[in-house]
Amino acid sequence: MEQMRASSTRPSLSPSAVRIAAVGGVIGPAAFIGAWMVGSAVTAREYSPIDDAISRLAAVGADSRPLMTAGFIGFGVCLPVYASALRRVVGGAAWMTAAATGIATLAVSATPLDRSSTVDTWHGVFAGLGYVTLAATPLLAVRALLQQGHRGLAGLGVVAGAISGISLVLTTSSLPTGLFQRLGLTAADIWIATSALAIAGGKLRPTPTET
Repeated sequence: MEQMRASSTRPSLSPSAVRIAAVGGVIGPAAFIGAWMVGSAVTAREYSPIDDAISRLAAVGADSRPLMTAGFIGFGVCLPVYASALRRVVGGAAWMTAAATGIATLAVSATPLDRSSTVDTWHGVFAGLGYVTLAATPLLAVRALLQQGHRGLAGLGVVAGAISGISLVLTTSSLPTGLFQRLGLTAADIWIATSALAIAGGKLRPTPTET
């Protein structure tokens, strides 16, 4: 009975649709990481990937703004798509934080730095929400993954979530902001891409819906 109630709360996507949706968890992180890597290398502005935040690449007036904004949008659109697959396969709250990360990232792209002090404030709020939900996603999936016997992915989730959370907290300190921001975001993105590939490859499968 309990299993029937749990399965009824999951969407009725077909297995093939779930696999296709999961690919968003690969495309989104690849677009985001690729944008800040290339943007950092080609910008004509004085910019340090170690000291400066990623969002500076999308600031008003930055020559790298179109590229970095595209990376934000790609990540923001793909994460909720991936979240629909995560909801069907894993369940729990991890899909909610994954979707929230995407929505927060779209909000970040819509509030670029250096437009006004008010916009800068909102940018910080949306970025903070995105960081927290991203770091929480692999951690929130751990219990369900362990129950399903996927210990490797669950363990990776603990490591990725811990690295992400600690690193993102350190971005508020006097330590190099850009370095720890990239470390924290990349750690969580690696887990997302790994879980997405597992779903797309059939290693993580939707729980059959009982009738």
